Amino acid sequence: MIGLLIAVLSGALMSIQGVFNTQVTKSSGIWVASAFVQFTALLVCLGAWLITDRSSFGVLLKVEPKYMLLGGAIGAFITYTVIRSMEMLGPARAVLFIVVAQILVAYVIEVFGWFGVEKQPLEWRKAIGMAVTVTGICIFKWK
Repeated sequence: MIGLLIAVLSGALMSIQGVFNTQVTKSSGIWVASAFVQFTALLVCLGAWLITDRSSFGVLLKVEPKYMLLGGAIGAFITYTVIRSMEMLGPARAVLFIVVAQILVAYVIEVFGWFGVEKQPLEWRKAIGMAVTVTGICIFKWK
């Protein structure tokens, strides 16, 4: 149950952050806004690290495969793409497409067992659920 609540909080925070970042972009540039977002995230993470755990950053050198360390770089492009999509589509439509893309990609990762994730069998009910979700988006977008 706590995992579900944390996931809901994550989705809500992502939507709010996207709206905030889009507004900041109107006064600056998209890369300035993205850099500021990443910098403030760094400060929060360093503060939390100082308060909670203080483990060595050296453990990052042991991460295998090394491409797993690209999460932060991917995060910069996530910030950029969320801002642009919200600018172009509005918050509700952008988030709908973002969430469906997340579900589709996450399911493909599970089915093929990519990136060290335990491989899961393809389940038709999940594929049908995704199709229903895409249909819902089409209805939501329909004028």
